[in-house]
Amino acid sequence: MTTQLPPIHIALMQPAGYVHSLGLLDQARYVRYQLRRLGATVTLAKNRLREDSLNIVFGAHLGFAEDWRRRHACIFFNLEQLGAGGAAVSEAYMKLLRTSAVADYDASNVAAYASDPADVPVLPFLHAPYLESADTLPLADRPIDLLFFGSMNARRRAFIDRIEATGVSVAMFDHPIYGAERDAYIRQSKAVLNCSFYDSARFEQARVFQCLSMGTPVISERRPGARAPAAFDDAVFWIDPEGDALESFFSQHFATPAYLDEAPQRLAAFRLHDPVDHYADLLLFGVGFMQGHGINRLGSGDAGVWRPNLINLGSGKDYRPGWLNLDVQDSAEPDVVLDLSAPLSLPLTMDSRYGGQIELNAASIDVLYANNVLEHVPNLTQLMTNALTLLKEGGRFEIEVPHERALTAWQDPTHVRALNENSWIYYSEWFWYLGWFEHRFEMSGSSYLDMKLQPCSKENAAFMRVALRKIETTARERTLARTMQADLRLPEDAIPHDEAILIDTLAECTTQPAQPVPSSQPSARALQGKTLVSLAD
Repeated sequence: MTTQLPPIHIALMQPAGYVHSLGLLDQARYVRYQLRRLGATVTLAKNRLREDSLNIVFGAHLGFAEDWRRRHACIFFNLEQLGAGGAAVSEAYMKLLRTSAVADYDASNVAAYASDPADVPVLPFLHAPYLESADTLPLADRPIDLLFFGSMNARRRAFIDRIEATGVSVAMFDHPIYGAERDAYIRQSKAVLNCSFYDSARFEQARVFQCLSMGTPVISERRPGARAPAAFDDAVFWIDPEGDALESFFSQHFATPAYLDEAPQRLAAFRLHDPVDHYADLLLFGVGFMQGHGINRLGSGDAGVWRPNLINLGSGKDYRPGWLNLDVQDSAEPDVVLDLSAPLSLPLTMDSRYGGQIELNAASIDVLYANNVLEHVPNLTQLMTNALTLLKEGGRFEIEVPHERALTAWQDPTHVRALNENSWIYYSEWFWYLGWFEHRFEMSGSSYLDMKLQPCSKENAAFMRVALRKIETTARERTLARTMQADLRLPEDAIPHDEAILIDTLAECTTQPAQPVPSSQPSARALQGKTLVSLAD
């Protein structure tokens, strides 16, 4: 009997503009590689989950909506050092780990959230063949002696100062850099330095494996109690930070001919280790979890069409997990490509690009959010009409736009309008101009923001933030609308069947002058059921 592998989707969580989420790329890429080796179909995206896949989530400590797990089967990959002396993560993240399926890179973390360690697959990051390159410079020819990258604190600063006191220069970046751009510097270094940020001092294999796989040696402290997978024992240059071992290594051994001879042997030792069995265990764990999630989802009634109550107009860097993200450009990777500035017929059922179906209904949305969108929209009246239709009564339309007096108003060549304080009058006070009748918007809040999106005065405004609330019009407002609009809005007053009167013929009326109707003619009630002949016949 063969086990059907589910499609795998790897999701990297990134708050808007948070560059350090790119530090998850190395580990996500490695997991993708190992699972593809085992025959799984694996996709990868930022902030997006798939309903039709097993989701492996990196970076959930940066924020993850707990109820998102109902529609998505998720395994959370923890890369944080947890427990005494570790990272200060939120209680929400710890609760998420305690109540979810989790994978980890270090067994020492597991006790902080799992009652049974056997429930958590522990996965090492070892040699990554895809990082090897035929163009790798010989160590002796590399221009950078020692490279350090990562967050800085007092402990790391003191460790680096000790090294530089021996005469070795430690190169560091002056701004965050990740991915291939950072790797280019790693390949030019004779070694990368690794030292602990936290007092827990867990070996940072998630950083070290990348360097060793590229053919760059790693020099790392090894504090008492710190454990590392056996694959790193012979691959890393280990230093005891206590005593004078550090000073002795850098003043007498580093970058010498003996070091240059020893380093390739250590790199070769690292290539001998293959973690495929661990990732096979993860895959089997995921198969069982995916099946259980499907059963639970059916039982909870969440297996049908998704009817969202939050809409984000925009995607790309502005993608909001847990919301329905709409965009007019497919390249922004929205949940659905949909233009709300075009006529909208509701209810509307759509296929999500991330699996499953989505249904939009009138008066179903609590919040609709548009961040720097309205200045691009060709038909703003139609968009505002659709927004009013979609929102529940009391629902909010939260808007952020460049202020017309700011340079931000016209710096983008795709802008079609500028907006100011008067731009919202038609949607509130003059709603009847737009053909609205039963509902309108009212301004529930507004503020000015500077270039850093901080509150400011109107004189310094780069952006304007507005909140509109959908409200029912009053009797007086509807009377005004009847007065000003062309449509009188009268009901059709359907005639009941027993009140309908049909006339047999009126043809004589076209050739003879009208005559008084004798009292002997049948009454109107007696004409019921006769055929009506048009005057044109």
